[in-house]
Amino acid sequence: MAIVKKKVFDCAMLNLYAVVHFVSTILLALGIGRNGNIPYFTADNTNLIFLIILSVVFLMVAIYNSGYIKTLDCSDKKIGHYSFMIMVFVLAMTGTILSSNLGIAWVFVEATTLSSAYLIYFNKTKHSIEAAWKYVFICSIGIALAFVGIIFLNIAQGDINTLDFAQLYKNAALFDPFWLKLSFVFMLFGFGTKMGLAPVHFWLPDSHSEAPSPISALLSATLLNSAFLVIVRVFKVLDIAQCDSWARIMLLITGFISLFVTAVFVYHIKNYKRMLAYSSIENMGILAIGTALGGSALYAVILHLIGHSLAKASFFLTSGNILELFSTKRIKSVHGLMEADKKTGWLWVFSFLAICAFPTSVLFISEFIMIKTMIIEKHYVLCALFVLLLTIVLWGMGKVVIKMAFNKLSEDKAQSVLENKSKISALMVLPQIIMLLIVFVLGVYVPPFLNNIINCTIAGF
Repeated sequence: MAIVKKKVFDCAMLNLYAVVHFVSTILLALGIGRNGNIPYFTADNTNLIFLIILSVVFLMVAIYNSGYIKTLDCSDKKIGHYSFMIMVFVLAMTGTILSSNLGIAWVFVEATTLSSAYLIYFNKTKHSIEAAWKYVFICSIGIALAFVGIIFLNIAQGDINTLDFAQLYKNAALFDPFWLKLSFVFMLFGFGTKMGLAPVHFWLPDSHSEAPSPISALLSATLLNSAFLVIVRVFKVLDIAQCDSWARIMLLITGFISLFVTAVFVYHIKNYKRMLAYSSIENMGILAIGTALGGSALYAVILHLIGHSLAKASFFLTSGNILELFSTKRIKSVHGLMEADKKTGWLWVFSFLAICAFPTSVLFISEFIMIKTMIIEKHYVLCALFVLLLTIVLWGMGKVVIKMAFNKLSEDKAQSVLENKSKISALMVLPQIIMLLIVFVLGVYVPPFLNNIINCTIAGF
């Protein structure tokens, strides 16, 4: 009884934290409190959309977690640690997003590693322990590379000596091009490690697949975005310094490598959560490519950022429902989702349709704009390669999703699956429905207020 009460309290605190975070973000979006002077932190046109995505996804995850946490057979102490570390993790991502200083952003990126490592390790299985250590080791190397990049950026400045983004933009034209380019390489691979860009993505498949599903959703839908924002801010420095050609080439290379890695491995994956992790690598590659293209593609980048975050969060949360039903993450052991639980089955299918850019999904619009931009700018080879790799990934994921959803439920598993169905509460379904509705509505109509925020964000790129 005490454990139940403790779980309720922890859920209430996490939900309260999520609501406060969401309300605060809305107030900032409305312009309330944005003029406040807090050293090293600011809510500007560039980071506001990232903060909104974090708030929405976190709120949805918190609601889902209220049902999910009841399925956990853990001590009250462990549940308390779990809830507390989620709050610390979200705080670290918020700090990364709102940082107006590159050094402070670097500190908060490192804080996301330390806070999320415990959450990846939460299940304390052999694989989760390995995933957590791999995550800490690789991301520590990444953050070290980013630190070297910051040193090179400091050398490029000469006597100016600042890490404030506003000052970096103001003085970028005075920086030494050689050191500036070298700085970007190190920071791209450094922060790109946390973003999940290939070839520095090796931690991501293990961590995303072994973490509890609510944590997987936060890792994929919000953590990767936070690292991407830092890269965008550094990219802007090179753009102002007229060294953007070098940066665009680097972004294109890492972007297409990310798509290629996903296209290769998607046909050899045996774990459905691992499949979703590779999909995140693919979509981070798409963001890198869109940023490199610039121009009208930047609008597509922001739409894709929104769509991927919501659709992938829905996908990972639904994978948690599948795990509760079938007690396995092996693809070949899951079939007959529609028979087992129609709600989970349809959420699984529609999450796939959303993430793979089915028409009326906002990701369809974003990818269409990127393809159109490549054609207009006569990047025909890049366009063909882009479409080919996306098609390969779509086919590979589609086969898995269809088999899991529509194949007949075997008699030997029917009894246990139907018994587990009672664990899937309304709270473990509602968040996915809300997020998918947003994804598909935005594919048809972007409200003026959101369109204005997106255009302001683009101006800050």
